[in-house]
Amino acid sequence: MNKKWLAILAMATLAMVAGCSSNPPEQSGAAVEDHSANTIKNADVAKVTPDKLDGTSMAALKDPKSILSRRSVYFDYDSFVVKEEFKPLVEAHAKFLIANPKMKMLIQGNADERGSREYNLALGQKRAEALRKMYSLLGVRDEQIEAVSLGEEKPKNTGHDESAWAENRRDDMLYTGEF
Repeated sequence: MNKKWLAILAMATLAMVAGCSSNPPEQSGAAVEDHSANTIKNADVAKVTPDKLDGTSMAALKDPKSILSRRSVYFDYDSFVVKEEFKPLVEAHAKFLIANPKMKMLIQGNADERGSREYNLALGQKRAEALRKMYSLLGVRDEQIEAVSLGEEKPKNTGHDESAWAENRRDDMLYTGEF
């Protein structure tokens, strides 16, 4: 009886070891997803010279005709989900960061004045992290992005109505030299 269990244990161990092959997926015959077709196309961003932080690339960040001059993503009340309307903006900034690997971005998460100070700090952090995760999924290196919360401390609009609050529920994106 002991020999039977020992044989079963040995076979199970061999099966586990065989299942833990160290071959990379492309060598083991497993399918590998190809994301090379998921490129971002934007004429404003295409002009950026990779690896150069010269006047051309910096000018694109400040040119009002460039999508890169837009630096805020706005959120719904009590939400940290990036709205569909801001995805082209995020994709353009992602392409810029990928083309300029020495460039870094600081994402400042903000909230309106409603809610406690602690709650607003947490919500601002969730908003900044949601945007940071989007950049990471688009191929931006993690060391290029930092996400912080300012809570309600840096309002864009100091009013006390819905239109003011809507302006304050946002992430601001700052580049190297701006923070």
